Amino acid sequence: MRVADLMTAPPVTVTPHTTVRDAARRMDEEAVGCVLVAEGGTLHGLLTDRDLVVRALACNADPGTQVSELMSAPAVTLDTTDDLAAAYRAFRRTGVRRLPVLDGHRLAGVLTIDDLFLDVLQRLADLLGPVSWSALREGSPGPGPATWPAP
Repeated sequence: MRVADLMTAPPVTVTPHTTVRDAARRMDEEAVGCVLVAEGGTLHGLLTDRDLVVRALACNADPGTQVSELMSAPAVTLDTTDDLAAAYRAFRRTGVRRLPVLDGHRLAGVLTIDDLFLDVLQRLADLLGPVSWSALREGSPGPGPATWPAP
C-alpha cells in the first residue's frame, strides 16, 4: 500500500504571510490539526496546533504574527509513491504526528499518525471478524440455550 492511499488530500494550506490568528481560524474551520505553509506550490513548513500553543500562546506572540515566524521548518516529507513502511520509518525517526506528502515537487496531501492507526485497526478488524465468527461457530453447543458447567 502506498502513502497516497491513506493521505488526506487536498491539504489545507496557508501562505507564509498568513497571520497566526487567521491560520488558527482556518484550522478550526477545516477541523484539522495543522496547515501546510506554502507559496507558489513550494512547501515552506507546517504549522501545527502544538506550534500555536507552544510558540504563540505560551510566548505571548501577537496574533498578527506571520506563520513563517512560528512554523516548523524544514518539514520532513513523504512522496505519494512511498510505501507505508517508509511512512512508519519517518514517523519513528522524527517523532512528529503529521507529514506533508509531495507528488514530485507539488503538494499532494498530508499523512497523519492517526491515518496509520485507523488503517491498522481496520486491518485487525478485517482479520478478527472471520476468525471470531469461525471460533464461535466451532465452539457453539448448537441450537438451544447455552449451558455452563456447574461449579
